[in-house]
Amino acid sequence: MELSKEMEIFHLLRAVTVEFGLRQAEFATRHGMHATDVRALICLLDAERAGTDATAGWLGAQLGLNSAGTTAVIDRLERLGHIARVRDERDRRRVLLTVEDRAKELGRAHFRPLIDGTVTLLRGLGEGEVDAVRRFLGGVRSLLREKGVE
Repeated sequence: MELSKEMEIFHLLRAVTVEFGLRQAEFATRHGMHATDVRALICLLDAERAGTDATAGWLGAQLGLNSAGTTAVIDRLERLGHIARVRDERDRRRVLLTVEDRAKELGRAHFRPLIDGTVTLLRGLGEGEVDAVRRFLGGVRSLLREKGVE
């Protein structure tokens, strides 16, 4: 059975997500973490890049966890030295979550070959192609956030 180009791309995307999930699981296992811990670190790093204040409530919403589950993740990551709880300087009642340099270094060491390879692949594309990749991946992400998988 011949797949349409669209379905072929869908299956490639699915395969990429499976492989990426395996690399994340390897990272988690190597560093005594759960898969959810790695997802939490990714969310916190994304928040940092975007200039978003990351609180426990915000992180729980990103991960789809209740407050007890979120607290367990935060406690584990803090115990491992990967994140810190810090008082918000603008509102001392709020506690923000920050990723420690140690965690960033571990992530870079593990994922650097993938990051470098991806950058090299993208640099081999034309500007219009890169824009198309960005639109496609952004669109798929929006679909997942809107509809989820049922």
